[in-house]
Amino acid sequence: MNMTLKPLRGCEQRISVVGTTGSGKTTLSERLADCLGVPHVELDALHWGPNWTELDPETFRVKVARIVQCDAWVIDGNYSAVRELVWERAQAVVWLDYGLPTILGRLVWRTVRRVITGEKLWAGNRERLWTQIATRDSILLWALRTYRRRRREHPRLIAEPANVHLRIAHLRSPRAADAWIARLGSLQGIPEDCRRHL
Repeated sequence: MNMTLKPLRGCEQRISVVGTTGSGKTTLSERLADCLGVPHVELDALHWGPNWTELDPETFRVKVARIVQCDAWVIDGNYSAVRELVWERAQAVVWLDYGLPTILGRLVWRTVRRVITGEKLWAGNRERLWTQIATRDSILLWALRTYRRRRREHPRLIAEPANVHLRIAHLRSPRAADAWIARLGSLQGIPEDCRRHL
């Protein structure tokens, strides 16, 4: 399926960041939000409660619906249950479409780092090495199961009539993402004029 890419102009203030687990959505979103001077929202932080309990779908949707009404944000996450809420209000989508070796390498490194440091995640949860690598809840297994699906579904979703308003940044490598963020940062003297016309 052909995908019409409309590059970001540097003045978008509501941006959705998507990509396979481990592609670096949150890290890039934090950098992007800092660059634009807007709030960053991580959908995982809204979705997960203590002891890895999932928020019930209706409450999750209510929370997200409230957040997207704000004038400016960068939201990262792939949750299909709230995608239309986010994309309806978004002005742009950043799709991190990295190769599988890059993603798996990043996931292994991230998991090991989190386990060693005991890093607290959403609602105080911590990753455990055995769970993340060697069980059916393994983050590596999840990435393998969803990688091809995400690569198929994102072009289809972007091409839907309901999403024709979105501008797209399709980034295929961490190096491309770094260059894109740097270029966007260089535009930050321009957006005041641009913002008045959104």
